[in-house]
Amino acid sequence: MNQRRSLIWAVTVACALLVALGAVAGASPDKKDKTVGRLLYGKVLDPRDNPLPDAVVYLTNTRNRAVKTYIVGQDGTYRFPALSTATDYDVYAQYKGHKSDTKSVSQFDDRSQVYLDLKIDIR
Repeated sequence: MNQRRSLIWAVTVACALLVALGAVAGASPDKKDKTVGRLLYGKVLDPRDNPLPDAVVYLTNTRNRAVKTYIVGQDGTYRFPALSTATDYDVYAQYKGHKSDTKSVSQFDDRSQVYLDLKIDIR
């Protein structure tokens, strides 16, 4: 009988701990929830706003200097989904040896979707 009480007590304590841990895990999320992410998208265009197919877009994480690339399609569009909202990024495009200006996406910009066109002067 004494072992049974000890077992019941241990199970009760374990359940109480699980409930307490569940309450902590379900607490209100941080404003900078890194799992939600952000979408960066846009087009690579020439000076007359024509798309530049096969241009390469470079996205650099300014914290760890990791680089992602995207080769645009016929319509000139690019997209980088699921980016951290707590990191700054630099983005630019290259097309046949020509480069666009570098643009930045700040962690302080609270938009979940950021649209940036990248223009390349190919003259």
